Amino acid sequence: MTTPALRAIGWNSFFEDQLASIDRSSVIIARVSAHHGSEVALYGETGEFRVPVQNAETDGKVAVGDWLVLNATDRRAVRRLERRTLLSRKAAGEEAKPQILVANVDTVFIVSACNENFNLSGIERYLAMTLQAGAVPVVVLTKADLCDDAATLVEQARQLHPQLCVEVMDARRPEEAGVLSTWCGPGQSVALLGSSGVGKSTLANALGAGELTTGRIREKDGKGRHTTTWRSLHLLPTGGVLVDNPGVREFQLPACEDGVEDLFEDVVDIIAECRFSNCAHDGVPGCAVTAAIESGALDERRFANYRKLRDEQSRHARILADRRERERKASGTYKAAIARKRRRREES
Repeated sequence: MTTPALRAIGWNSFFEDQLASIDRSSVIIARVSAHHGSEVALYGETGEFRVPVQNAETDGKVAVGDWLVLNATDRRAVRRLERRTLLSRKAAGEEAKPQILVANVDTVFIVSACNENFNLSGIERYLAMTLQAGAVPVVVLTKADLCDDAATLVEQARQLHPQLCVEVMDARRPEEAGVLSTWCGPGQSVALLGSSGVGKSTLANALGAGELTTGRIREKDGKGRHTTTWRSLHLLPTGGVLVDNPGVREFQLPACEDGVEDLFEDVVDIIAECRFSNCAHDGVPGCAVTAAIESGALDERRFANYRKLRDEQSRHARILADRRERERKASGTYKAAIARKRRRREES
């Protein structure tokens, strides 16, 4: 059995069940708390320690939040445990490769600000990724002091998905951040996601993650600078752990079709009602989508964002399929060359 120290930082039966064939007396169980390039920081039963990156990644690349089983003698990883949830985004470039953000979190606080940063379409991107991963999304609207009508923004956000929880606060006041304690108890793992300057580090501080650096927003556009430069896992006084992530200027979804369909289930249902099988849903008389927009049953912005995200998913799928085909052909060419060399040796 594991100790309370491990259970407090997220260990549960999902991971315990993976150790049935491992001699527990000769290993160390630890969770990745930060990746510093040449070193990986880990939390174990006796506290935090570091190992060289080559020791941590003997069973594959690791991400913040991963659980590792290490040899107690030399602290080399013998196994990276299967991930329960995995948050990733599309890496920069045209290759549609995923970039892992964090592993094994229960809840994602999607942070937006009650100023020029408030963007429903942007929040929908984070929601789709969170739903795809199987984590629970909670929208947190910060900087409530900068808005005359925060209640309207809360209501707009709540319309994005059924039963979506939305909280609004001034994150500089720790007592207001207390409404999030439900998701931050012992054994709970929470990640903060959001664009730059929305107040993630301020919120992390209010939750008790320690004194993380915060930055001032620019008065001319309400935007802020990056204050978190790498993702890291922090122990919370409420008993759980929190992963702070660097803010992003542009967030592109990875392969996330199921998350998009879940988030926009209402839109998908309306499209299914359209009597035109090949309808472009762009104002054609008799189109169910057009009728829903005109009646107010469907928000035009929401439908436009659904189409945008759906088209992104289709484009990523094509890119991935093309890459796999190139790799298949390259592999076939390589194998053919090896076969030719073998025949020449046999003939000589």
